[in-house]
Amino acid sequence: MKPNIIIILADDMGFSDISCFGSEIETPNIDALAKGMRFTQLYNCARCCPSRASILTGMYPHQAGIGHMVYDAGVGPEYQGYLRQDVPTIAELLKKRYATKNGDSHHDGGGYATYMVGKWHAGGEYPPDATHDWIQSTMGDETHPTPTQRGFDEFYGTLGGGGSYFQPPSLVRNDQVIREVMPEDFYYTDAINDEACRMIENKSKSDNKQPFFMYVAHTAPHWPLHAPKKEIDKHRGKYMRGWDNLRRERHARLIQQNLIPSTWECSPRDVHCPAWEEKDDKTQQWEDARMATYAAQIKIMDEGIGRIVQSLRDTGMYDNTVIFFLSDNGGCAEYLKENGEEGHWPEFYGGLTREGKKIDVGNLQHLEPG
Repeated sequence: MKPNIIIILADDMGFSDISCFGSEIETPNIDALAKGMRFTQLYNCARCCPSRASILTGMYPHQAGIGHMVYDAGVGPEYQGYLRQDVPTIAELLKKRYATKNGDSHHDGGGYATYMVGKWHAGGEYPPDATHDWIQSTMGDETHPTPTQRGFDEFYGTLGGGGSYFQPPSLVRNDQVIREVMPEDFYYTDAINDEACRMIENKSKSDNKQPFFMYVAHTAPHWPLHAPKKEIDKHRGKYMRGWDNLRRERHARLIQQNLIPSTWECSPRDVHCPAWEEKDDKTQQWEDARMATYAAQIKIMDEGIGRIVQSLRDTGMYDNTVIFFLSDNGGCAEYLKENGEEGHWPEFYGGLTREGKKIDVGNLQHLEPG
């Protein structure tokens, strides 16, 4: 019997950000998956969309058409900013039939049902301030292929990159933009995981006995630092001991878990980063709040992955399902200069929410994360 396959992808998550890889952030559901097999070496493409292009196609990102980001750099198909039509996706290969480059013939695939939830970011550029009408009229054109055009039977998620976890931009279901304002308790990470559970449960009830492939593409813990306050509060204070101690503790646990050799010394603190003790109390409290929010983002993702696994158990499909968990790259290394000033690209994230409220952006201490 062919196995079901689930790929769960985190976004901009560091190597030691989950507890089975040395973190102080408790991730019991991901840890349970790691009891099967842990990999300690992974090659990625250092950015969101090139890595995702490679995961989706098995090709180097330039071969897939996304050599850098999702805009057309004007230097050829390697940098066109969307998946090339002549490079099949894993979803297309796993389906019963898929088209060749010219669309004039078809090949037999693996006979899988295919589902995707979460962040696409492989089909052209979607500005965070784009209107619903612009997204609806643009998605699906030649330079903006969508998941359902590239092999997925069902899709729920965002077409662009980062954005609000409470009112995510470019949110669509299949080929229709979701226009309504999200309810007060909406949180995108939960929605991704819950939609995955819904698809699994619906598949189990259908007469179609095909195996399924599911791509669960999270935005967590990619910026912005967004999480419900009650979840952030669970982690407040844990980071007041400072980043120097945190780095040493994570390094020690990585050695203890046999994930790195004991001969590897902890790297020096970045020269641009001061010692924790040099920060005043107000700054330390703000940094603690930021890291508590980041931890909450990962914790919520882990809890949702637990719900996905439970759905597999409840439907009797767990024993015949292979689950992979990975991150598209390490922790975000960019200092974004994201105070929203004119001329810096993060200014585009300072637009309006779905309900018309102004978004405040910036690495500013008067702006609490969350």
